[in-house]
Amino acid sequence: MFELNVVSNTPLGAMTDIETVAETFLTQIGYIPKGYDPKTDAGSVKESVPYRLFMDFFMRNMTKLWAVEELAALMRTTKPTIYRHINKLKSMDILESADVDFDGQNRKGYRIRYGDLRKAWSFTEANVSMAMENYRKTVTHFQTLADEERKNRV
Repeated sequence: MFELNVVSNTPLGAMTDIETVAETFLTQIGYIPKGYDPKTDAGSVKESVPYRLFMDFFMRNMTKLWAVEELAALMRTTKPTIYRHINKLKSMDILESADVDFDGQNRKGYRIRYGDLRKAWSFTEANVSMAMENYRKTVTHFQTLADEERKNRV
C-alpha cells in the first residue's frame, strides 16, 4: 500500500544544513510524525531510530544493501523496530530490496531505490499522480451519483 503525507510546503533550497533539511522533509512526508517524541533514550529527533536509520544508513551509504539484522545490531534496537521504519519507507516507494549475504546467510537487504533519492522520489511522485487520478475519478463518480439522486427526488 502506498502512503505519503502531502502538505503545502516551501522548497527547502535556502537551507544549507543537511540535518535540518532532512528532519523537515522527513516530517513533511510523514516518515517522522509531527511532534515526534522518541520513546527511547534519544534526546532529539536527530538521535532517534527512524531519523538515524534514514540518514546514517540509507542516505549516507546509498548503494549498500542493509540487512535488518545488521541494522538492528548497529543501532542497538530490535528487528521489529527496524521493520516498522523500513515498512514506512517502503510504503512511500523510496526503498528497494534485494538479496544480501549477512553472516553467511542469504537475507533481504534494503537501500534507497537505485542508490539515488532523486530517482527513488520519481516513483513516489508517480504513485501520488495515480492516487490523485483515482481520487478525481471517485469525486467525478460521487458527483454523478449526487446529481442523479437530486434529479430523482424532484
